[in-house]
Amino acid sequence: MSKFIYRMQNILNLKYKLEDQAKMEFAEARRRLTEEEEKLEMLFRRKAEYEEEGRRLREDTLEVLDILGNRNAILQMEEFIELQKLEVEKAEEALEVKRQKLQEVMQERKIHEKLREKAFEAFMKEENAKESKEIDELVSYTYGQKQRV
Repeated sequence: MSKFIYRMQNILNLKYKLEDQAKMEFAEARRRLTEEEEKLEMLFRRKAEYEEEGRRLREDTLEVLDILGNRNAILQMEEFIELQKLEVEKAEEALEVKRQKLQEVMQERKIHEKLREKAFEAFMKEENAKESKEIDELVSYTYGQKQRV
């Protein structure tokens, strides 16, 4: 039996490498989105801490400068939160782009795998046909030899 050689194996190998690269890019985009979400969560916690501090400042003796400073800090946190929300949206969009790219690359790889499977099936049919022909020739030869004796 001869060896199966897929003539587009180098293309299939390239598709595997492209898929691995797309997976790594997707993972990097996912990691970045997670980082941005964590930063946003941290800003929300800091804002909540400032709000709690503001409540305490209003309960104790009224220190106007401290209360104003606290209010400014809360407003600044709100600005940071809005900016961070934009960063999270950018990261989500980048993740979606990477996900679509990964999906396309995976589809291309699957197409080439199907082509390889079909080529292998055709190869096996051809090999079985050759084997059958050789068996038939051997049987005919053996039968012919017995007829002569």
